[in-house]
Amino acid sequence: MNRLILFTLCAALGACSGSEHEDLKQWMADNSKDLRGNIAKLPEVLPYQPVPYEVEGVLDPFKASKIEPESKSRQGAGKGGAFQPDFEARELRNSMLEKYPLESLKMIGYLYVNNRPMAVVQVEDKVKQIKVGDYIGLDFGMVTKISDKDVELRELIQDSAGDWSERKSSLYLQSKEGSKK
Repeated sequence: MNRLILFTLCAALGACSGSEHEDLKQWMADNSKDLRGNIAKLPEVLPYQPVPYEVEGVLDPFKASKIEPESKSRQGAGKGGAFQPDFEARELRNSMLEKYPLESLKMIGYLYVNNRPMAVVQVEDKVKQIKVGDYIGLDFGMVTKISDKDVELRELIQDSAGDWSERKSSLYLQSKEGSKK
């Protein structure tokens, strides 16, 4: 029985090796004899040119004053740039609205008194009126414009190097529709 299976298997393999596809093999050989891959040449490698590193007159990026923010006690002393705020004037003003961050203040109204626009601002359960030139927020925010939709501010912020710069912010009118009070 094993011999019969072996004989049948050999006969089947012999039948598959016929030359019926010789024309296809010849066509493939004829059409691919002139084909060659086209690989672009590599660019010429230029010799390494070292660049001198000059450190004279360049700020040290690892200096502690550039990495760590200055402490509150040293904020008013020394450098600060053209926008350095007046800390003493802030203490003299002693404004209630300068003790809260801008995010906790809400503009809840707009008034026009004596031909001057005024905004009504709420913080916690207190309500205050503000006008152009008043200071609000922790970042020395001075009111520059009041409209029926928002209050525009010019704030002074300090970066980690101790330099002061200006930033414009707005406090938008809050509608009663969205609140559940």
